[in-house]
Amino acid sequence: MAASRALLPAQHASASPAATRARRAAAAPSWLPVAAAPRLRAQRAILTPSPAPVASERPAQRISRSGSDGALRPKPAVLVAEKLSEAGLAVLREFADVECAYGMSPAELLAKVAQFDALIVRSGTKVTREVLEAGRGRLRVVGRAGVGIDNVDLQAATEAGCLVVNAPTANTIAAAEHGIALLASMARNVAQADAALKAGKWQRNKYVGVSLVGKTLAIMGFGKVGSEVARRAKGLGMHVIAHDPYAPADRARAIGAELVSFDEAIARADFISLHMPLIPTTSKIFNDESFAKMKTGVRIINVARGGVIDEDALVRALDSGKVAQAALDVFTVEPPPKDSKLVLHENVTVTPHLGASTVEAQEGVAIEIAEAVVGALRGELAATAVNAPMVPAEVMSELAPYVSLAEKLGRLAVQLVAGESGIKGVKVVYTTARGPDDLDTRLLRAMVTKGIVEPVSSTFVNLVNADYTAKQRGLRITEERVSHDSPAAEAPLESIQVRLSQVQSKFAGAISDGGDIVLEGRVKYGVPHLTLVGPYEVDVSLEGNLILCRQIDQPGMIGKVGNILGQRNVNISFMSVGRTFRGKQAIMAIGVDEEPDKETLEKIGGIPAIEEFVFLEL
Repeated sequence: MAASRALLPAQHASASPAATRARRAAAAPSWLPVAAAPRLRAQRAILTPSPAPVASERPAQRISRSGSDGALRPKPAVLVAEKLSEAGLAVLREFADVECAYGMSPAELLAKVAQFDALIVRSGTKVTREVLEAGRGRLRVVGRAGVGIDNVDLQAATEAGCLVVNAPTANTIAAAEHGIALLASMARNVAQADAALKAGKWQRNKYVGVSLVGKTLAIMGFGKVGSEVARRAKGLGMHVIAHDPYAPADRARAIGAELVSFDEAIARADFISLHMPLIPTTSKIFNDESFAKMKTGVRIINVARGGVIDEDALVRALDSGKVAQAALDVFTVEPPPKDSKLVLHENVTVTPHLGASTVEAQEGVAIEIAEAVVGALRGELAATAVNAPMVPAEVMSELAPYVSLAEKLGRLAVQLVAGESGIKGVKVVYTTARGPDDLDTRLLRAMVTKGIVEPVSSTFVNLVNADYTAKQRGLRITEERVSHDSPAAEAPLESIQVRLSQVQSKFAGAISDGGDIVLEGRVKYGVPHLTLVGPYEVDVSLEGNLILCRQIDQPGMIGKVGNILGQRNVNISFMSVGRTFRGKQAIMAIGVDEEPDKETLEKIGGIPAIEEFVFLEL
């Protein structure tokens, strides 16, 4: 009998009358990630080149210009709240009136924002719900000059019909170079030796460093920046391993890196370089438990996000010698407190978030965000949009439950992939009675992509950027339609199936006879249901969280698992068992309202007839 494997969660056209438009907007489901909430005037402004209706606050002296129909139209107005290079400002000024107001207080921003069509910020300005509410009726675009959008309230922006764009590519090389700079300077004690010599101390023996050649560098997060760090580390003669639950193995091999699991990466590494996003599953992922699994004397570099490290735990690891040195460009709170034990530690090299601070990167970011904002103001749908574009109300109404089903199938599928294997190909199969012209699947494909990508990255996926995001990540998505012989069927779809090919699975029961991870679902009574896991038929509502157990088909299994969950006060919302043959193997799918703790899951895994199980979050 196979040993139980406890698989715990990983450490995410023509215009209609105004009244009709408003009625449709009000009917649009506000939860739909790819649909901007009902601010119809603002929505039309994003999709069409005509500027939004002029708010009463618009300054009378705004310059006008002719449109393609010869009519005079006012220029859009752009507020730049933080320093942007002259190259970016020049791009903006060709299209819009630009006002630079650096160093505004929150109150000053609130008072000013209603006068502008677009707002550009960096990381220092908080675009809160209050700011977006103040800009309602006028503000159409928020541009974030950089990658992270932690300082922008995306939900509020979507509700206000305001498109948010960022500049995700221009600072990649600068961040990678800064990571290498910290790596080398830490290894050779450059900062400490410099400070000592300037203090009049000549201490050659104290600051003996370590070589990089032949050492193992673990890159935690193998995206754009992580990949560039890997290329440069290989040039320094280092052996590179990497962990990323999403990165394709073939891309890693092309660079010369080996993809491994999280635990293997931190256990083997002499140096660990962090390039992961700050999402719930990565918050403080480097903690006491993680440090305990590392080599004694490991060295850590972080140019990603400060919150991925438990800073108190890092201080303890430094004091004990478990971590020999750390080089940090980012912190949980920026700037960090002046009396920060971490910043003041003698074995820590620090810089004040300089990852993107090169002349070239600053200019590149400025141009990239300026072009994105101008494109959005012209009505173009930018590939760097990070919140929701518009979808016709009739399409939203009909596809809403299938949109939810598509995202949840993607979200479940990615959680079944073993972290070190990566995802190479995704196939989405639609069973439908409709012809190709009667069913637009772009929205559904985007939601499958969203479900697969968002749990393991900081990328926000929507109808605009779904294909772009998939391409950037090497995710090959194909679609297939299977004709459903029921021409009288009113529902647009009979089922949606998601297949992940050439991957290893945390849960062998999800592998089909063809070797793919297979999940299939249907909409029943307006609610998404999971109906197939690998070769096993099930029927479970996709609400709350899900436990899948592969077991020997025998009496009493439902009661045993139910008793364990009941004793731990975990409420079961539904349960379904599917099997191939009587007395052979079966899969039990259990919906739970709460997330069971580790001990509860281990007790379930300890039932002799259960061969494997996995907990999945929806």
